[in-house]
Amino acid sequence: MYIKQIFAAILMASMVAGCSGGIGSGGFGRALDRSDASEIDLNPDGRTRSSTIWDLFGNNDDPNVTVKVNKYIWNASLDVLNFMPVQAADPFTGVLVMGFGTPPGGGRAYRATVYVQDPALDARSLVLSLQTRSGPADPDTVRAVEDAILTRARQLRLRDDAL
Repeated sequence: MYIKQIFAAILMASMVAGCSGGIGSGGFGRALDRSDASEIDLNPDGRTRSSTIWDLFGNNDDPNVTVKVNKYIWNASLDVLNFMPVQAADPFTGVLVMGFGTPPGGGRAYRATVYVQDPALDARSLVLSLQTRSGPADPDTVRAVEDAILTRARQLRLRDDAL
């Protein structure tokens, strides 16, 4: 029992020393030197700035970064492909992965991956990959689904403009 207490005390002392940077080092707020810095970047004036644990809690995000996905194409893709289950959706990168589903009145199951790569409501913003269980879908089918998504996106935009 006595050995466990000694081990616990040594462990606690090493944790305290590790968190505070060592005895007499100035605590959490000390700046890192080059030997113990895992990541070093530059200040705007070109001087070296070492990262600290407090950088995790700061609001260092760039307020000018916005989502680069067209919301009309995104929502139109969900509307047109509503017969497919959503497997993954990441609106920040514009990737929408749909599982296998059979369209109403159809006999063949499809799955789709949609990539909305631009904020413009334009055909170049939409990249669609459509597969069947036996391989890639017919290019005419892919074109028809792309046209349906873009048509629905334009309808959604016109509806929003009317409000």
